[in-house]
Amino acid sequence: MQTKARALVVMSRSSFEAHFDQDRLRRLADLVTLDEPCWTDNLDSARSRERLARAEVLLTSWGAPALTPQRLAAAPRLRAVLHGAGSVRDLVGQEVWRRGIRVTSAADANAVPVAEYTLAAIIFAGKKVPFLAADEQRAYGGWGSVTDYGDLSNFRRTVGIVGFSRIGRQVVELLQVLRGTTCLVADPYADPAEVARAGARLVPLEEMLPRVHVLSVHAPELHETHHLIGAEQLRMLPDFATVINTARGSLVDPDALAAECAARRLFAILDVTDPEPLPADSPLRRLARVMITPHIAGSLGTEIGRLTDHVLDELARWVASKPLRAEITAESWALGLSA
Repeated sequence: MQTKARALVVMSRSSFEAHFDQDRLRRLADLVTLDEPCWTDNLDSARSRERLARAEVLLTSWGAPALTPQRLAAAPRLRAVLHGAGSVRDLVGQEVWRRGIRVTSAADANAVPVAEYTLAAIIFAGKKVPFLAADEQRAYGGWGSVTDYGDLSNFRRTVGIVGFSRIGRQVVELLQVLRGTTCLVADPYADPAEVARAGARLVPLEEMLPRVHVLSVHAPELHETHHLIGAEQLRMLPDFATVINTARGSLVDPDALAAECAARRLFAILDVTDPEPLPADSPLRRLARVMITPHIAGSLGTEIGRLTDHVLDELARWVASKPLRAEITAESWALGLSA
């Protein structure tokens, strides 16, 4: 009988409790050998180092310590890291690739609720729902009292997607439910044919901006994308356009966005900010044309079970020596495509 690989679950206690109910724990135990307890959030204690030394696969998520060269040196048998969340940028580094350790991420599964949130935000942006709800003078006066909000419509509108990432692609696909919507994508690395198959058209960013009623940001967080949407880009947007950011706060210049919203020209729906959380004196906090949510677009509550199932499916494939479906390479990690 073949000996099962030994695994260690590495994440915060709250993450472990959110990821693993009894059914999922039983499935995990069927696939691999586990110590008791099977979970830790510490890789530096003497007990943790003993367990790390035996581990062949790590199941990680939020709260997992970074896999530094020193910690990896204590894990000579480690062959795979299966991450039950989105980005692995803060978890792994070059030493992981140098050692030939395989890495997967549940980013595809985590993209589902973000894309759903974005679709809802786009639809609400078309009708200016969050901003009218916060406008006490107009919220209870009927549609005839609404002025200075632009055309309240989701028909024959143009939506711009910045970044044909896993989330950006899903947003494009979901937007097909809005009949008559034109979807444009700006991404220097995207394949025009792939974009077209998803239901959009690839254009340069500067061509997109003057045409869109809603701009949704889905680019990776890199040095090159810092303030990708800055003052110049925001000025190119038409009056009454809405900026949606569910990616990373640093992609949008907060001061420039605040200035445009304060001038009553643009609107914004932000699930991420720069910095996060916003300081108490940030003008974005006080603007009626800005809706901010506390980074809730990603997986929460029962949605986390989808991430766990993804990791357990990958673990089953790894144990059976089958191809992994969400493997991250050193190249994709360097380009930020794992985010």
